[in-house]
Amino acid sequence: MRCASPICAMKRRHAEWLKRLAVAADVGLEDDVVRLFRRADADLGPVSALVNNAGILETQARVENMDAGRLSRVFAANVFGSFLCAREAVRRMSTRHGGAGGAIVNVSSAAARLGAPNEYVDYAAAKGAIDTFTIGLAKEVAAEGIRVNAVRPGVIHTEIHASGGEPNRVDRVKSAVPMQRGGEAEEVARAILWLLSDEASYTTGALLDVSGGR
Repeated sequence: MRCASPICAMKRRHAEWLKRLAVAADVGLEDDVVRLFRRADADLGPVSALVNNAGILETQARVENMDAGRLSRVFAANVFGSFLCAREAVRRMSTRHGGAGGAIVNVSSAAARLGAPNEYVDYAAAKGAIDTFTIGLAKEVAAEGIRVNAVRPGVIHTEIHASGGEPNRVDRVKSAVPMQRGGEAEEVARAILWLLSDEASYTTGALLDVSGGR
């Protein structure tokens, strides 16, 4: 039976997206990002879409207990990486540089709005930077065939919570979510796919909350 869901239809329309390439890289390091994109150029051809999804958490802590090393790690992965990857994508996608246009989706977080007090204020601040970056870059390249948007997931069932020292965090905080549950990674992925698709062709600079109403 042929799958009739919007996601399946999108996959059929963009079958070239199904070719995969894995490259080990630290997105906080400029040389690694340049190497990553050159490898993608060689193996996959022209870049038409970018999802900036790399991100990290450190162990839950109050601001008074955060040192510069922690802040450097959090901002390198969550902010610098998105800037560097977007830079390389724009150089390839922009009609100003002979590209054919494209779409960029940054993965932010509801923490950018909520602040994550007593847990991850550094992470929340980094995601706040991603929101501002998304809005600014969207305006900068809108006339060059590139759309830039962000999704802001809420509490999602992923392994990132273990990095913060509380693997079952979603169960603890889900009562604060109007929908009374944590989200699934697939629900975030669907929002990202929509923003990348032609169905969102007039959408740029948007910050799409995928947070159960929180």
